[in-house]
Amino acid sequence: VQLQASGGGLVLAGGSLRLSCAASGITFSRYAMGWFRQAPGKEREFVAGISRYAGTTHYADSMKGRFTISRDNAKNTVYLQMNGLKPEDTAVYYCAAVLGVYGVPRLDAYDFWGQGTQVTVSS
Repeated sequence: VQLQASGGGLVLAGGSLRLSCAASGITFSRYAMGWFRQAPGKEREFVAGISRYAGTTHYADSMKGRFTISRDNAKNTVYLQMNGLKPEDTAVYYCAAVLGVYGVPRLDAYDFWGQGTQVTVSS
C-alpha cells in the first residue's frame, strides 16, 4: 500500500496550494480518507476527512471555509485545496486511509499513512 502525497511548497500568507494524495495497493473506494498535519514541536492534528463516495466531509474548526477536501475515485486520489493560508498553517501534511465509510478525526483510526508533504507559509 502506498499513499503518495504531493503539492506542498513555500507560499506567501494569503496564498493557495492544492495537495494531492495518490493511493495504490488498496481498493480506493472502500476507504474513507483524511488529511492531517504536524507542525514542529506539536502533535499531529486532524485537518479534514471525506467519506468513501465524497458524500460527507468534515473539517477541523480552524480550516472551515478555507480548506476543501475532495476525491476522485477514478484516479485513486484525494485532494486538499487550501486557500487563505496563514503562517500557522505551516506543517507537514499527511494523507491517510481508513477502511470504512467516514473520514473520522481520530489518528488511531487510520490504517495507512502517506509520507507527508511540507507546506511552509511565510508572512
